[in-house]
Amino acid sequence: MATDCAAWLNANPVEAEDLSDSLVSEDEDHTGSVVNKNLKNEVNGNWLSSTSSSIHEARLKAKAKRRLRKNSSRDSGRGDSFSDNGDVVRGTSVAPASPKSKLLDRKSRLGKGRGLPKKGGAGGKGVWGRSGEVYEQEAVDQNDPNYDEAQENCVYETVVPPLDERDFENTVSPILQEYFEHGDTNEVAELLAELNLGPMRSEVPSLAVSLALEAKASHRELTSRLLADLCGPVLSRSDMEISFDKLLLELPDLVLDTPGAPQLVGQFIAQAVSDQILSKSYIEAYKGRVDCEYTRVSLDRAAVLLRMSMEGLRIDNQWGAGGGQRPVTQLIKEMNLLLKEYVLSGDSKEAERCLRDLEVPHFHHEFVYEAIVMVLESKGEKTLEMVLQLLQSLSVSTVITLDQMRRGYERVYMDIAEINIDVPRAYFLLEQFVDKSFSTGVIDVKLRDLCPCRGRKRFISEGDGGVVKAESY
Repeated sequence: MATDCAAWLNANPVEAEDLSDSLVSEDEDHTGSVVNKNLKNEVNGNWLSSTSSSIHEARLKAKAKRRLRKNSSRDSGRGDSFSDNGDVVRGTSVAPASPKSKLLDRKSRLGKGRGLPKKGGAGGKGVWGRSGEVYEQEAVDQNDPNYDEAQENCVYETVVPPLDERDFENTVSPILQEYFEHGDTNEVAELLAELNLGPMRSEVPSLAVSLALEAKASHRELTSRLLADLCGPVLSRSDMEISFDKLLLELPDLVLDTPGAPQLVGQFIAQAVSDQILSKSYIEAYKGRVDCEYTRVSLDRAAVLLRMSMEGLRIDNQWGAGGGQRPVTQLIKEMNLLLKEYVLSGDSKEAERCLRDLEVPHFHHEFVYEAIVMVLESKGEKTLEMVLQLLQSLSVSTVITLDQMRRGYERVYMDIAEINIDVPRAYFLLEQFVDKSFSTGVIDVKLRDLCPCRGRKRFISEGDGGVVKAESY
């Protein structure tokens, strides 16, 4: 310590007058010599009886110790060090940090140490180690008391338990119901492949057919397509045969909920044979062994359909494709046939049922468009009244929504110029039909005001006598 004090004094010379331990005022300064003579020699609480030179040297050392201790604690993070000859070498000054940075700083706050982060930056709560550090797999210690040689070559895999009869329907039914909405057979195959069906694998076709019996015709067509796509990747032919055998045995129960179940199951069997997921001898194997009347009806229906098809090829659209799966041209053709049949029969209920069976509520504006064009081309009051009555009935029953009705009328407004080429009186007939539609409540006043009108032309000749014709051509 004495060497450090001497080195500090050499680097920082101190005047003797500045080394007084006590605070002395100006008045006391004049009498200081007298008081010092009467007082005994004392340095840092130690009474000395040496000479004045030794007292002065002790005070210098004590003062140097206090200053060195204070500076070392204050500048501990600035890198002060001593040179080889004992001189103090000061480090560069560090700018004070903000209070927020002090809270996030990992340096020691005790004023000691080298100013580096704790544990090399790998310490602290929630820290997994130094950034960029890669942990290698630790070698197995055979001396570990928990070491088990039998577990050395174990392979761990996720095991899916097989579905039992109770959980099968609750798991597979939502998949099939969702398939009726999107119609993607690949997604159903992937979902079924993730399940451990086990012995319940042959129950998938029977469950799908049972749900389709209570659904629409388009859903039955989707079910036939699903069975054809699942046979091979997910299900086998034997699974299909077992499933249809179960359906034939359950027909007496299915008839209670679906009276037409025998005919529908027969259509499914015929479709399966044409898709080659059932053997051609499947129906022949039941000859002479059928006691149930419903099973006999179902097999007879399947045999008739197969004879009607060309050598057992796929029976296309026996259920009728539903909704957006049909081509637009086919939908337009069926709507025209529906309108012609209605004009001949006048049965609005049957027309409403047929329109519902098309399952294209998003395409009803085409029905309105074709109905109005039929009125313009017919040039008869009977057709106008019947079509107006049909549109009113469909609007009241909300089979055709207000939006679809508006879109149908607006399409006629846009194409009236082209229609007028084939029907010269199209503008006049359209105005007449729009006015009657508004009076019956089929359309509102805004849609009526959008109706285009052709300007009146005067045809005056010598024989007319200046008379303006009432109709526009």
